[in-house]
Amino acid sequence: MIEIKNLVKTYNADTIPVQALDHVDLKIEEGEFTAVVGPSGCGKTTFLNILGGLDTPTDGTILIDGTDLHNRSSADMITYRRDNIGFVFQDYSLMPVLTAEENVEFIMELQGRPKAERAARSKELLNAVGIGDKGKQFPTKLSGGQQQRVAVARALASKPKLILADEPTANLDSKSTSDLLDIMRQLNEKENITFVIATHDQRVMDRAKRVIQFDDGKIIDVK
Repeated sequence: MIEIKNLVKTYNADTIPVQALDHVDLKIEEGEFTAVVGPSGCGKTTFLNILGGLDTPTDGTILIDGTDLHNRSSADMITYRRDNIGFVFQDYSLMPVLTAEENVEFIMELQGRPKAERAARSKELLNAVGIGDKGKQFPTKLSGGQQQRVAVARALASKPKLILADEPTANLDSKSTSDLLDIMRQLNEKENITFVIATHDQRVMDRAKRVIQFDDGKIIDVK
């Protein structure tokens, strides 16, 4: 379970403090499929970045299974993030010089897993997201929907408990969006992986178990 208590994030823009998150309190149960919504600049990406250990809070705590996420050294945070959290980005963020299989394998290589294990896991995951026949293709040869499927497979490579997705459907057409959401919901239900998705997309909201609405750095509604 994720427990967020009194989370505050303040940036100094030209010496003027800007409060991106304003005393946020929230609990996210294991296995939830949650959408985080709100207008641009409302704090949802900042929230995801702090939840994923990519940014630090000004105040407050995030407890994951009872342990303070940010009470770690920089080196320990990198290892924790690598092994426990998967990320899916709006722009896919695939490495263009690596094939689809190699992109999925990359995190496992950092973990020091044997080549045979990495290759088998990569093929398994690409099959799971419906593009097992695209493993040898480079990202430039794949459609946007196919690239995002590779990104989801990569996020799953380390067998994380939590996947954070920032606008994962923003660059996809309707069919690719529907297919991607089907894949993510199946993984959520079969593997009990917690998904937290920042989005403007009503189709994502419709598929979520819970919708958290932000505005001006605060949670204003939970459905």
